[in-house]
Amino acid sequence: MICKKIPTFVLVISLLLIGLVNFSVTYANKEAFRNSAFSFNLVNAALERLSHKVTYDGSYKEIDFPWGDVPDNIGVCTDVVIRSYRKLGIDLQERVNIDMTKSFDQYPNLAKWDRTGPDTNIDHRRVLNLRVFFEREGASVPITNNNANDYWPGDIVTWDMMPGMPHIGIITHKTTKDQKRPLIVHNMGKGPKLEDILFTMKITGHYRYRPNNQLDIRLSRK
Repeated sequence: MICKKIPTFVLVISLLLIGLVNFSVTYANKEAFRNSAFSFNLVNAALERLSHKVTYDGSYKEIDFPWGDVPDNIGVCTDVVIRSYRKLGIDLQERVNIDMTKSFDQYPNLAKWDRTGPDTNIDHRRVLNLRVFFEREGASVPITNNNANDYWPGDIVTWDMMPGMPHIGIITHKTTKDQKRPLIVHNMGKGPKLEDILFTMKITGHYRYRPNNQLDIRLSRK
């Protein structure tokens, strides 16, 4: 078969497109090794929480600072997130406290909390505080209510189970049997569970918290 001559303008455009595609792929590949590892490790840390028997207990406890934690056999929904990030060397207790100390008036202060300043024992264990912290860290991602593909492994999602009852969990790369939705690691009262809850409650926050301005790419959902 004889090849036809490609018009010059078509060749130029093709070469430009190839160059752009190659540049994009190269850039993504460079970032993928470093940044998908963050999501991979965070998701694995969350999945590891499933092996712990935890009694739901949100009572006030005095704990160390920094890196303080309630006993491993108790916890609430926020402790799933806190403990998962700590596996990656990130202490939300300390980070939330640093920000609250600088900007206490930017955080919610419900009457029932009766607070006059930051409290390292409990602040980071409250969903409402984590929402403000993630927002102030520039980690907010748009909320969508019908597109599961917008929720990446390692993303943090908050919900209202009902008015006045906030909840939080971590998106994983594992999916429902029909592969339409990612499963969530969370603790709603029966210890850490991996469940299909993404669109079962009102979503109030969607965050992609990667300290040090790390980018992230989508992991394959298998």
